[in-house]
Amino acid sequence: MSKEAVITIYNKWCTLSDKLRFFLVGGWNAAFSYVIFSIALYMIGQEYYQICVALQWSISSVFSFVNQKIFVFCTKGHWFKEYFKCCTTWVVSYVCNAIILELIVRFISKNVYIGQIFSILLTSVVTYILFKYFAFRHHKK
Repeated sequence: MSKEAVITIYNKWCTLSDKLRFFLVGGWNAAFSYVIFSIALYMIGQEYYQICVALQWSISSVFSFVNQKIFVFCTKGHWFKEYFKCCTTWVVSYVCNAIILELIVRFISKNVYIGQIFSILLTSVVTYILFKYFAFRHHKK
């Protein structure tokens, strides 16, 4: 495939709704994060699920940043500025994830694996809003 064809496909991709792109790419990111969480939970133990959430967020954040920047919000330049804003976003998302997971495990289901699935889904809404209106927002000239 030629460079021009790749650029054409990418440009068409970037004309899709950012909500659709976030859903598709975010689904991939969420699956990657969940695999990290599950492996950590298996290796460390279910009683340490909050440590596993912290590991999951710290490992998957770089993967997520690249995917969000390039494939969801299609921004150019500003790598360090956007990465810093993403780090701020991830702190908020991590806290939301940890609290939601804790509430689910304590009050709804003792199954940490299922709790994390729901926690990731709920946290994704917050993450999308923060990415769109904070981390990858660019002022129009």
